[in-house]
Order: sequence, then structure tokens, then C-alpha cells
Amino acid sequence: MADFQDSPKALVADVDCTAEGKDLCEKFEVRGYPTIKYGDPDEMKDYQGGRSYEDLKKFADENLGPTCGPGENIELCDEETRKRIEAYVKMSVGKLEGKIRNTIKNFEVELPIMKKVVAHLKSEKGGSAEL
Repeated sequence: MADFQDSPKALVADVDCTAEGKDLCEKFEVRGYPTIKYGDPDEMKDYQGGRSYEDLKKFADENLGPTCGPGENIELCDEETRKRIEAYVKMSVGKLEGKIRNTIKNFEVELPIMKKVVAHLKSEKGGSAEL
């Protein structure tokens, strides 16, 4: 952890889930120990690789670093993603939160219904992919 102690962009931390870190561990759904998480603080992922320093260092060097996003990392985005981010940045927080709610609704409610209808239509047409 000393290698990252003064890093302005990386945090390597040790959290005791049985004491002061209990709320943090609940937030990130830590169920077993030791658990290694990585990524954006809003989208932490479980690390499944080796546990030696060499394994962790290799993973970090090959997989971690700045990623496409609004602000200083916009240049890392492809053209289509950059245009979408720029459009979202121009929206008010309220409007963007509304779009998020609609997207979640479409994903959680509409998508399963559409998949059932597609399966039904395919079975009526004898499994034909062309509807």
C-alpha cells in the first residue's frame, strides 16, 4: 500500500469490517474476508485474481487507470460516447435523473415483457427469426 500512499488518483485501503468500517463494508456488500474491490467508487467490482503483490501490481498496471468520462477524461472516449456525454452534461440534474428513472423502468419492466413477446411470436411462427 505504501507504493500508492501519495497517489492523487489511486486509493489502496485496508478496511476492518468488524469495527469502524462496518458501514462501508455493508455499502459495498463485502461478505467474506479478505475481499478486494476495485473500480469507480459508484461501481465497485470484485477482484478475482491472484493475491500476491506481483499479481495485484500486474492487474493494476494492465487494467486500472483513467477511463472515459465527463471532465478531464473526455478525450479517452470514442466519438459517439463523447457526444452522448456532452449532451448529458448540458442537462439539468433533475432532467438527467428523470432519464435515469425512465431507463431503469425500461430495463426492469419493459425489457422482460418484450422478451416474452418475442419468444411467443417466434414460437407461433415456428421458430423463425424473421417476424
